[in-house]
Amino acid sequence: MTNNDILRRMRYIFDFNDSAMIALFALGGCEVSRAEVSDWLKKEEDPAFQMCKDHLLAAFLDGLIIDMREEQEGEQKKFEGRLTNNMIFRKLRIALNLQSNDVLRILSSVGFTISKHELSAFFRKVGHKHYRECKNQILRNFLNGLQLKYRDITELQHTFDDEEADDKSGEERDVSDVWAR
Repeated sequence: MTNNDILRRMRYIFDFNDSAMIALFALGGCEVSRAEVSDWLKKEEDPAFQMCKDHLLAAFLDGLIIDMREEQEGEQKKFEGRLTNNMIFRKLRIALNLQSNDVLRILSSVGFTISKHELSAFFRKVGHKHYRECKNQILRNFLNGLQLKYRDITELQHTFDDEEADDKSGEERDVSDVWAR
């Protein structure tokens, strides 16, 4: 997965608009313009597409952590180096304040199961003997699970709210297909 894919998915999952995205980058210590954010969110085929660099995605994720959990006291470390799937996974877990069981539940919601020990290996230091590299498939499944948890459930709730409003309006309709959706 590219950094741009992750940005696109995070924007969709949490329904961030351009202003919210810019604010999250700023919280992470990186000033960006609306045009830059727009270029990062474009598809690769678009001539205006620009690759989102590792330090920019790290700033966005740091901003997400600060926004969702509040800023910590003391000096913040500046990101240097290459951003890995393990780091992205860890930052998302911290931002969303997820425990191991929460992450396992999110992964199982999309039909992907791993043990608690396998999961903990993704969050270990690189030199640790039980460290395991987080592959794209795992990160993709985690993001799909987040989408189910944060986005699709909200849309499903709106659908049911709309259906209840229709019911209250006195109109009769066939409900045999409600669970088929």
